[in-house]
Amino acid sequence: MTLAVILFAAYVLDRIVGDPRSLPHPVVLMGKAITAIERLVRRFASQPHALKRAGVLLPLLVAGGAWVLTAVLVWLLSRLSPWLAWTAEVWLISTTIASKGLKDAGMAVYAELRKGDVPAARKALGMIVGRDTTQLESPDIVRGTVETVAENIVDAIISPLFFALLGGAPLAMAYRAVNTLDSMVGYKNDKYRDLGWASARLDDLANYIPARITALLLVLCARLLRLDWRSSRRIVRRDARRHPSPNSGYPESAVAGALGIRLGGENVYHGVASFRAYMGDPLRTMEPEDIILASRLMLCSSTVFACLCAAAALLWHGIGG
Repeated sequence: MTLAVILFAAYVLDRIVGDPRSLPHPVVLMGKAITAIERLVRRFASQPHALKRAGVLLPLLVAGGAWVLTAVLVWLLSRLSPWLAWTAEVWLISTTIASKGLKDAGMAVYAELRKGDVPAARKALGMIVGRDTTQLESPDIVRGTVETVAENIVDAIISPLFFALLGGAPLAMAYRAVNTLDSMVGYKNDKYRDLGWASARLDDLANYIPARITALLLVLCARLLRLDWRSSRRIVRRDARRHPSPNSGYPESAVAGALGIRLGGENVYHGVASFRAYMGDPLRTMEPEDIILASRLMLCSSTVFACLCAAAALLWHGIGG
């Protein structure tokens, strides 16, 4: 029963508070640790084969370290008071979730588009995506925002809750470490192809089940929100596997089908054009309001999943007890 309360409280805390800048955030510490370890590795390994071996150790050190540190902290606090340990778990799990931050980022872009300030909207989008946004017009700004909201439903909400259900705050924090590693070193460029390959593969593996759960949740929420849930289900079946990522295509295709729009297409990264497979059918021109609809789908699916996780924890407690 305690786990059920912790999981739901952590989700609610994130929905209300998000990530206040005044408080230290574990992901910042993870980023500093990853940077320090990378520098150390590159001092002793420069050849591809050596970097590949180090690439296997990197997620073991970072994710394993995150799990151990969190588990020890929770255990020490439990020796003082169970309430301290429970409070710490709620806060730690909430830091692995980013439902409020994801919504706020999308709505920042929407607010500029509604004012007709396209340059400001480009800048707001550029804060949350890696693509070049300086030449984008309104429909492509909307597309980039909707894609970002859809894709991050998995790694910013569903996956952290999924791993928190399986292993509490320590496993949720280990997942966040894996995801942070992927965002920092999991690139297929010359610098990180060898060092980051294991981190990228582990992130794909960690998100495999949550991504497919997310697609089901989005189809359900499309129905609850009176969107086109049948099209959402059909587009997932047709387009999800076309995405270059083994996981991102599932939430993106589900959202595209529910909204009746087409995601994907050409993006520019550091001056180089890159084509991403289309998700959905272009039944209409994308509009700023699609950002609101995508955010509603995100919040609905995350709330439903938080409730399901709490229910699963209660059920497990009942079976175990």
